[in-house]
Amino acid sequence: MSDAPAVSKPAHRQRQARRQFLALSAAAALTRVLPVRAASAAASATRKPRGIGGVAVGAISYSFRDLPGDAAKVLEYLLACGVDTVELMGDAAEDYAGAPPYPRYPDLAAAGMTPAQQKTHMAAFEQESSRVEVHRQQWRKSVPMARYQQLRKLYDDAGVKIDILKLGEASWPDTDIDYAYQVASVLGARGISFEAEDAAAKRMGAFADKHQLLNGMHNHMQYGDATFNVDQLLAYSPRNMLNLDCGHYMASTGHSPIPFLQKYHTRITHLHLKDRKSLAHGGDNMPWGQGDTPLREVLQLLQKERYPISAMIELEYPVPKDSSVLGEMKKCVEYCRAALA
Repeated sequence: MSDAPAVSKPAHRQRQARRQFLALSAAAALTRVLPVRAASAAASATRKPRGIGGVAVGAISYSFRDLPGDAAKVLEYLLACGVDTVELMGDAAEDYAGAPPYPRYPDLAAAGMTPAQQKTHMAAFEQESSRVEVHRQQWRKSVPMARYQQLRKLYDDAGVKIDILKLGEASWPDTDIDYAYQVASVLGARGISFEAEDAAAKRMGAFADKHQLLNGMHNHMQYGDATFNVDQLLAYSPRNMLNLDCGHYMASTGHSPIPFLQKYHTRITHLHLKDRKSLAHGGDNMPWGQGDTPLREVLQLLQKERYPISAMIELEYPVPKDSSVLGEMKKCVEYCRAALA
């Protein structure tokens, strides 16, 4: 995900809104499930060993943020791309279960919008997001877990594993954090993911112990900070693990993530795969193979050492005008296939 500080609540809401939430009624959910069931039947008929070349290659559903839909639509996208493992954004899961929808992120690039107008639109967006979050907190207290059981069955029938759920933050009330782990458990996920910071690691470690699930702590540019102490984050709980974002690691440190991966492989739940240049080269997200991140070598290390670490494709580079999100995701999948052939 992008380099905006994840500890900022407004920034978090912006990322949520950009995923284009569409809350579903029960009838709408059944309607949307139909095309997925057809795809699921086809997938079941031609079921292959999970992953690629022995590596659990999947995608974070954030990659589909510019496409419409909830977790049912995400499943269609995953099947279209040919991957069978996912780190599911919690927003997509909650939308499927019928949560109050967040507002859409305002189009600040709209023609003719002045800075003053942009500021007004953002203020209104933040106010509405805060209002919806209050409603979501109330909604979480009564949503039946049966809705998430239905979601798990939908994915299971299609042969897609919900590996990690990106739901829950240390700033949430205790009841909401418990709810996040309960949802992850119902969905069959190994745990949840959130931003790597000391306060979050300390607080969420206790909840992971309680629910006997894992925490995958995601990095943006933290590893470029000499004061960042990853060992302290891991020390709070044996269930505190790392979600190593290889592209951000490359950009922030200027070094290959492979030595870090080798050192901490027993404390890593999953990777985010993206190709970034180092900051010395501009730090840009690039089409795979055009940046500085050694993605091929990372994948081959997972394969060679048989690390039980899933590798999630995260599409962050700009989609070319003559292509599409699904088109670029398929290119990333083929890159993985070639690397692991």
